Amino acid sequence: MKTLLILGLSVVLVLGADTGNQQGKHWALLVAGSNTWGNYRHQADVCHAYQIVHAHGVPDENIVVMMYDDIAHNKENPTPGIVINQPNGKDVYHGVPKDYTGAHVNPQVFLDVLTGKKEKLKGIGSGKVIDSGPNDHVFVNFVDHGAPGIVAFGDKYLHAKALMAAIQEMHQKKKYQKLLFYLEACESGSMFENLLPKNINVFATTASNARESSYACYFDKKRQTYLGDVYSVMWMQDSDKEDLTKETLQSQFLITKKKTNTSHVMEYGDLSINTMMVAEFLGNMTSSIVVQPNVANPYEDAVKSEDVPVAILERSLKLAKSETEKSQLQIRLNELLKERQMVRRTFESIISLVNEDTEMVNKILNGERHTIHDWDCYESALNKLVQTCPQLNIPQNDYALRHLYTLVNMCETNTSVDILHEAIDEVCRH
Repeated sequence: MKTLLILGLSVVLVLGADTGNQQGKHWALLVAGSNTWGNYRHQADVCHAYQIVHAHGVPDENIVVMMYDDIAHNKENPTPGIVINQPNGKDVYHGVPKDYTGAHVNPQVFLDVLTGKKEKLKGIGSGKVIDSGPNDHVFVNFVDHGAPGIVAFGDKYLHAKALMAAIQEMHQKKKYQKLLFYLEACESGSMFENLLPKNINVFATTASNARESSYACYFDKKRQTYLGDVYSVMWMQDSDKEDLTKETLQSQFLITKKKTNTSHVMEYGDLSINTMMVAEFLGNMTSSIVVQPNVANPYEDAVKSEDVPVAILERSLKLAKSETEKSQLQIRLNELLKERQMVRRTFESIISLVNEDTEMVNKILNGERHTIHDWDCYESALNKLVQTCPQLNIPQNDYALRHLYTLVNMCETNTSVDILHEAIDEVCRH
């Protein structure tokens, strides 16, 4: 009888995915904000993240997945219904919940899901939210494009201050005991730098610092797109092979940081949390994931996120078998390069209108990239740019996103927002 009681207790602990924090639960919010075949890697990253937390015992009712879901059955997919995250990898798409897809992958839905606002999501997607409480551990994994102080959601974007307000609200309402945030995006450090308090029980790591690109990796010749992102690939391959009940968050951070030699992986918030075990956030059941041997070196073909569209076309050109295909690809490449020149000229023209001093123009374009302090100026200038210059296709054009640091530099060198608005109007409406 005593043996049966002990066995019964063991089963309850496993099924409840106990975190060791007063019977608290695990929750996971996994988000890929982008769409289109060229951004294949973002949804592949998030599908892989789902497989990890699912295999480690986090129940599907506690996992919310947001992704456009336009990759697995895309007409360009040579293996319909299958998504992989590394060369010759196994399918990571199977079983992934489709909680919010298509147009429902947007900043407001994300914030409502994160903060548990069920009433606002009636009739939208699955309606699932992070319905966590004071004893629970929450894991958030976001993957997409980024720029200073923003991350992209298709044709929309989320401001860092809005994210911080949501996390602060969660803390005030005791919606978690500890929260872990892994963020894959260019300039992702800017979402937390000087913003994330150290006393609200949140630990965040990012693919890059506040001033640099993150990198794509694993170009696949068959699919002619990149399968993963270096930072995401590193923390997930580590999670696949390690015993997460014995690996601390700090250990995983240091391994990911060392192996992500393409950008500076950063950590923010309450660093004391990094002494906790990874299992306390990603699930503490023994994983059934079979580690794949001989994984290719992700650095061999790693490329800056903003250069991915060019790299894909250049690699596809080399693989093209007919002259017709080569001609079509060359036309697309020429158009893309011409578009990038337009983007660069647009920003240069705005800067030149604001500053007649050639030396100052050069400093804004090529000098130190400033930290955002004047958020009002930057957010106002960014919103004006998006509204007035649709040809820049912000935030879907990652090359244009890479130039938003110039707005930061102008705001941080005492350029008035009114003058910035006038310059944007002059350049984009004429």
